[in-house]
Amino acid sequence: MRTKIAQIALPLLYLFSANLLAENSTTIPGYKIHHNALPTAALDSEVAKAYQIQRSKYRGLLNVSVIKTQAGTTGSPAHAIVQAYATNILGQRIDIPMREVKETGAIYYLGEFRITDRETLNFSIKVKPKGEPRFYKAQLKQQFFID
Repeated sequence: MRTKIAQIALPLLYLFSANLLAENSTTIPGYKIHHNALPTAALDSEVAKAYQIQRSKYRGLLNVSVIKTQAGTTGSPAHAIVQAYATNILGQRIDIPMREVKETGAIYYLGEFRITDRETLNFSIKVKPKGEPRFYKAQLKQQFFID
């Protein structure tokens, strides 16, 4: 059952967050880093349960994927070390522990964090693709609204 949910859920999670919250990406040598953030309350309850994500209007989810560039294709998912934190308007730092989720044909890095209404967070993401000698940086800015 989990695999079936995964085959539908994570691509939908990616598309949902990408289309609704303006998908962001950063190109680095040989790779493209896709990154987005959304409130966990926006997730389907089955998806949240399958990936052990706490649904709440006071929690956000950072979603990062690393795609190895391959000419003539959309690329292939790549393993990486992913580190992330966010800062709010007051400059307070929020560390975001990231975990790897592997599914058939996809690798995602997910991290949860607390959010408040109308809060704007600036995310700093460091990615070191497997086999690469260094970390690369990506940034994302997202404002959250609580109903």
